[in-house]
Amino acid sequence: MLGNFTYHNPTKLIFGQDAMDALAAELEAYGPNVQLVYGGGSIKRNGIYDQVVAALAAAGKNVVEDAGVMPNPTVEKLYEGARIARENHVDLILAVGGGSCIDYAKAVAVSANLPEGVDPWQKYWVDFDEPAVDLDVIPVGSVLTMVGTGSEMNCGSVITNHGAKMKVGHVFADARVFPRFAVLNPEFTYTLPRYQMVAGIFDIMSHITEQYFSGEDDSTSDYLMEGLMRSLIHSSRIAVKDPKNYEARSNIMWVATWALNTLIAQGKATDWMVHMIGQSVGGYTNATHGMTLAAVSLPYYRHILPYGLHQFKKFAINVWGGRPEGKTDEAIAQEGLDAMEAWMKEMGLVLHLAELGVTQDMVEGIAKG
Repeated sequence: MLGNFTYHNPTKLIFGQDAMDALAAELEAYGPNVQLVYGGGSIKRNGIYDQVVAALAAAGKNVVEDAGVMPNPTVEKLYEGARIARENHVDLILAVGGGSCIDYAKAVAVSANLPEGVDPWQKYWVDFDEPAVDLDVIPVGSVLTMVGTGSEMNCGSVITNHGAKMKVGHVFADARVFPRFAVLNPEFTYTLPRYQMVAGIFDIMSHITEQYFSGEDDSTSDYLMEGLMRSLIHSSRIAVKDPKNYEARSNIMWVATWALNTLIAQGKATDWMVHMIGQSVGGYTNATHGMTLAAVSLPYYRHILPYGLHQFKKFAINVWGGRPEGKTDEAIAQEGLDAMEAWMKEMGLVLHLAELGVTQDMVEGIAKG
């Protein structure tokens, strides 16, 4: 392991089929006013909304609802949410949904109590400032219903500004931005449409590869990542055939959390160029995040393969089971990416930007973004 680092993650995870049983007690640690954040109507159709509302009532909370969080939360929605939090003197923001809802909740948490006249978009997603030490950052909790982003156990928040054609992620350094707790019941992911499920699966894979393809030392983080990727590949193949297979969905949910809670980044340089390009694509197309990553990953990795041959060779052998005997390092490394491509096709992932609505006139702007 190279480098010096400090690892700290304050998020409490409550995992399993009975995880919701602990929510009411968890809520008691916070003040009376809760901003309930969620997206469309899916949590009402599948019964999760009723379970959350019952827990809030059992904890004696006053609830203000903040619905309609879109898959790529916009700056306009952020302004609305910050106003709701400020006007209702919110003590906790409870996000029920996937990464977009949790990202949005964190954005509101750091924006609601900014001094008058300070624009959160400019401060946090253009200038990349941190919250002032004396700023009242509202605590965030989450009930996870869609896996992929790892937002339930990290301090990242991605916001989209369609006017500026920008989709920007800010990984905050302030530990107050981490969710205080996250409720993870794998059964809550069962009703997710296949397209969203496989997009989330690739988002998880991309989070790991962005950290894996760096460095050449004997790093414990690499061993952890190889195990996570093997688990993800195995479970994804089961889940696409049997979406209600609890073992597969629980493993995918757990891998997603550990893929981006900063643990496996320790001792690694990391890259994140795939995410930068993918988010730039999203700023122009509003396409599903995991699909933008899928469309740009293989061309990018094939381009950088000669510069990271050591890692790509390890990837082929230790993740995909490649046999190096009688092959050059370049050949076995290419086989690893070929195996990844075959798996991506098996999952039904998007492999070309044109499928996401990218046109030639967008390319220059995407590249600059």
